Amino acid sequence: MKAKQGNLKIVLAGLLLAILMASMDNTIVATAMGTIVGELGGLDKFVWVTSAYMVAEMAGMPIFGKLSDMFGRKMFFIFGLIVFLLGSILCGTAESIIQLSIYRAIQGIGGGALIPIAFTIMFDTVPVEHRGKLGGLFGAVFGLSSIFGPLLGAYITDYINWHWVFYVNIPLGLLALVFIAFFYKESPVHSKQKIDWWGATTLVGAIISLMFALELGGNKYSWNSGMILGLFTIFAVLFVAFIFIERKVTDPIISFPMFKVRLFTTSNLLGLLSGMAFITASVYIPIYIQGVLGGTATNSGLVLLPMMLGSVVSATTGGFLMSKWSYRNIMIVFSVILAVGMFLLTTLKPNSGRFLVTIYMILTGLGIGATFSVLSNAAIHHFEPSQRGSVNSNVSFIRSLGMTLGITVFGIIQRNEFSSKLKDIFAGMGQEKMFDNPAFKDPRVLLAPEARAHIPAPVLDKITAALSSSITHTFMWALIPTALAFIAAMMMSKERLDSSVEYQQAASE
Repeated sequence: MKAKQGNLKIVLAGLLLAILMASMDNTIVATAMGTIVGELGGLDKFVWVTSAYMVAEMAGMPIFGKLSDMFGRKMFFIFGLIVFLLGSILCGTAESIIQLSIYRAIQGIGGGALIPIAFTIMFDTVPVEHRGKLGGLFGAVFGLSSIFGPLLGAYITDYINWHWVFYVNIPLGLLALVFIAFFYKESPVHSKQKIDWWGATTLVGAIISLMFALELGGNKYSWNSGMILGLFTIFAVLFVAFIFIERKVTDPIISFPMFKVRLFTTSNLLGLLSGMAFITASVYIPIYIQGVLGGTATNSGLVLLPMMLGSVVSATTGGFLMSKWSYRNIMIVFSVILAVGMFLLTTLKPNSGRFLVTIYMILTGLGIGATFSVLSNAAIHHFEPSQRGSVNSNVSFIRSLGMTLGITVFGIIQRNEFSSKLKDIFAGMGQEKMFDNPAFKDPRVLLAPEARAHIPAPVLDKITAALSSSITHTFMWALIPTALAFIAAMMMSKERLDSSVEYQQAASE
């Protein structure tokens, strides 16, 4: 339903605030985690603070997307805002790391509704001829959140109190709530469907099992432990059950016939693969700059600034080009740029200058940004408005899954490579026992200037060389999803954003 021009601007402002709040949440909290753990304790459990949010968010995305198609966007968007704000307030009152993890899960439930439904409301309300520009703006918010989240988190933690890392959501969320509740006028006509409770239950259970297996494997438990193997087994059983249920029910949570549409399938595949490459660069570039080059930046927001600015530019550019070029051609161009940027990252050396690193980061950011604005538009191209919630939630879910897999798989590669090289270094020095020190197995020990100051210069040079080599080795492996993303772009069909299609759909309704 198209909104009046004045109301539309207010609605879009509310959607942008909600997206900024939800997408910034993980980055702003990550900056404060050291202080939070120092005050609440529970160093061995702090991983749950992030995992609980991600699990709840990913599990909720396809479910809330489907429910918004069935009962309306506004109801579940407001529900997501209220739950997210409630979770934020509770997080600020947490007195233990376990409490904080539980409250973060509540936040994640709200986040699972916010982002996919926000994009769907935008597609419902914005005329198709303006959708490309707005898609670029919405995509740019993700890049901006990656910049300002850590900066804001560091400032709040240092100068106010870590509790306000969560309380800062309240004014943003309340403003978004007012804008959407009073100015978004939704059509009362929705598709009448049954809720697929069994599908929802098996999907949530499968996601929870997979996420915990990936988060705990290789860290708290070994990969061949009974706990991790059991979690993978539960995931496999529930996922098979989910597929069986979805093929039988009348109104499934995830409609497999959607994947028969070539543009939808390739858009999701491209989101999965590019997400894996992007998260690898986002995680390991700060470690390289601070651990290898000895940079003084204290948070990833400053370190990643060039890459994130590049992503904002290409998100906006990609949105502008959608009405002129096919989705396929846009993604081919930016996939090539991403591949060039990722390849150049594999050439980094311990003595590479900061200027070179900055250029490589900008290219990588330019390559990834267009996916934020283009893929959602491409995915919904062949679907009726009544299916947009499910389509958008699928895109968000699969991109999040790609990032989660990227963090896990490439984290294992980097960790093993770094440990192997350290073992060789200490063996060559006749200091094998030094390798038993857990600090030397964690590259973050090199990030703190005070830690580096206590390491003899010859030893530090060898360790930084090992760290540099392990990171570039990881970037080489990340070229695999990057190359596959280019192939996925080549496989896309040749549609472009076309207003005539939208008008035909409106007329048929």
